[in-house]
Amino acid sequence: MITLDLSADSAATTVADAVVIGIHSSPDEDGPVLAAGAESLDKALDGALAATLRQLGASGSASEVTKLATLGATTAPVVLAVGLGGEPADGEPIDQDTLRRAAGVAVRALKGNERVALGLPLGDLDAVRGVLEGALLGGYEFIAYKTPSANGRKEPVSQLTLLVGDALDKADKALKSEVKRAQTVAEAVRRTRDWVNTPGNYMRPPSLADAMRDAVAGSGAKVEVLDDAALRKAGFGGILAVGDGSDAPARMVRITYSPRGAKKHVALVGKGITFDTGGISIKPVAGMGKMKSDMAGAAAIVNTIIAAATLKVKVKITAYAPLAENMLSGASYRPGDVVTMYGGKTVEIINTDAEGRMVLGDAIARAAEDDPDYLIETSTLTGGQVVALGNQTSGVMGSEDLRSRVVEAGGRVGEAMWPMPLPDDVRHGMDSPIADLSQTNHSGERAGHMLQGGAFLAEYVPEGLPWAHIDIAGPSYHSGGAYGHIVGGGTGVPVRTILDLLDDIAENG
Repeated sequence: MITLDLSADSAATTVADAVVIGIHSSPDEDGPVLAAGAESLDKALDGALAATLRQLGASGSASEVTKLATLGATTAPVVLAVGLGGEPADGEPIDQDTLRRAAGVAVRALKGNERVALGLPLGDLDAVRGVLEGALLGGYEFIAYKTPSANGRKEPVSQLTLLVGDALDKADKALKSEVKRAQTVAEAVRRTRDWVNTPGNYMRPPSLADAMRDAVAGSGAKVEVLDDAALRKAGFGGILAVGDGSDAPARMVRITYSPRGAKKHVALVGKGITFDTGGISIKPVAGMGKMKSDMAGAAAIVNTIIAAATLKVKVKITAYAPLAENMLSGASYRPGDVVTMYGGKTVEIINTDAEGRMVLGDAIARAAEDDPDYLIETSTLTGGQVVALGNQTSGVMGSEDLRSRVVEAGGRVGEAMWPMPLPDDVRHGMDSPIADLSQTNHSGERAGHMLQGGAFLAEYVPEGLPWAHIDIAGPSYHSGGAYGHIVGGGTGVPVRTILDLLDDIAENG
């Protein structure tokens, strides 16, 4: 993990291998405008910093990076100027997500430098949160299975110094609390990414359950793991139907956090399919390797409750992570089967590749027995989410008020969310002639595919319980080039959204 400290030094006098400053684009396109925090560097360079950056091609456009050597004029030998886009209106702060993305790009561009100082604009604690989260996440790499290169490799930045200057009091308790939060949140997101990125042969249900148990230790939360025998005894038919096709038995991880003074109880549920072949309804080979990420929902909710416990959020939380591997074997469940779910509801199987809703139906039904005030579930549930909303915007379904709060929380932290409906006609299309409901549209139509998943899960939510389903099929895993604080592989979405929502519930009920 990256170490982090605070300093009142200026950008010109800080001890570091490189220092990061911000620049804005100019409305008349005559070159960049220096952002707050760069004043001491400009003075050390005889007022020529903006002109030099302009000569190097810098425009100040968002997330653009430009490096220059200071040739002994400042303590740090390298300056990296990162674009922040246009200057905000007078009195308006820089958007938090702009700072988050800029810090992520900058730290990643300085790979190979051990210690980096951040001299980005810090007008308030929101800016601190954006800069620190971006810096701590943007330099993430997953290299657990790489052997050392004969030519060596540039290591990610390992030490960050936040230059608070005159903008903030280094000793202020609120600032220190914000730093602790950023470190805790970043650790939760990075661990989520690690689990999602781990190959399926190393992260099967028993080993993921063990990793979750180990991660919870010391957080203040308590963990219980139900093994195959316990799942059978309790009647978790959905989890077992999916998991029985694998020789790695299914698990259910239950984590509880009960702080004193908590007035609300939130249940969290996350899909934990450690690898998804599709089962008998087998997937095409193209893209199947990414199905190691089908446990991103479970990874997210477990790391969310760990972070909430570490930060002592005043909300009681119970988290459920149903873990199974959807494999093809003589013991696999089949299209046409009828499965009895936890609680007794029967489901006619149409497509064994719609396995996520099977494990989640069981987990949601069990979570509801804990009598929570809210239930939030997240999963890589449908390809329909990607078709409808793309790879960076999650679809949110469920109770209107809670759905809106999830979308708003995502907006605050820079994780795009979009509200989606659950129309009656979609649910009616899942009526079954031989069971309580069909697992998907009975005719096999994919119309409203994302909504079918939400409609199925709604069957397991008791009437009157506010709930939200967050489909992260696209946003949880990034296959392209890095941007902002997002790198290739697992993203950690929606850990930060759910944590922000938990803070909101703690404060506002």
